[in-house]
Amino acid sequence: MSNKRAHTIPEDYTEFLYWLKEKTEAAWSEKPKEGEAPRWISGARWIGMTDEEIDGVEKTYGIRFMEEHRQFLKILHAIDRKEISEYEDEGMIYKSESPFYYNWLKDDKDLKKMLDWPYREMLRDVLGVNGVWLSSWGEKVESEEEKTRIFAEWFHKIPKLLPLTSHRFLVSDEALVHRPVLSVWGSDTIVYAWSLKHFLLNEFSGELDLMDALCDENGNICSMEYGEELGELNEREYEWSKHKEVPFLKEMMSYWN
Repeated sequence: MSNKRAHTIPEDYTEFLYWLKEKTEAAWSEKPKEGEAPRWISGARWIGMTDEEIDGVEKTYGIRFMEEHRQFLKILHAIDRKEISEYEDEGMIYKSESPFYYNWLKDDKDLKKMLDWPYREMLRDVLGVNGVWLSSWGEKVESEEEKTRIFAEWFHKIPKLLPLTSHRFLVSDEALVHRPVLSVWGSDTIVYAWSLKHFLLNEFSGELDLMDALCDENGNICSMEYGEELGELNEREYEWSKHKEVPFLKEMMSYWN
């Protein structure tokens, strides 16, 4: 059996961002249950930016945020702490910190690395063992210098990619009708969501109570699945995706298919 709920996702984008802020912060404010390890995100809060701060970031990095991105930065942007990961190596437990969502006011080193990430990692696939070469580039050349020249000429025609979290990037180009969120790992680049709103809904589906628990006859939770509202939205997005594309990136994104 599964539990169902009324539709709750606000249609208005600004209202949606405030709703997400309230719901996620409420979820993070709950204390871990007995027996659970303390959560690094417990008590976390979003840190929005002012218009003046956003304008300053655009000048500093030579970029431009589209309106949906500016609204996200003003209301959400980043949280008030780093994400903590633990890993074991030869019996020792180590901790590492990384941005949860990039803080444009504090994560300068990480942001500079990620702003260069798409170019650097795609070029690595062109010059390295993967030997990526798009048919639109013409006959494959031998010299690394010429490969780099041809790749760079192509790359600088694609829309600007702005880092959100990890290796997820928001396409930023006012000439585009659709500005999706991409997962960029060199030539393995895919559309993760066709809008920032849809991306955030799936990223925070648990905190937003958009997942349903599937339980057995005794009421024990067996698995989680998309709730009706998010499931329907994902299905619509999938159907729409068949008629959408990212200019200049389409060939790279279909390379391994």
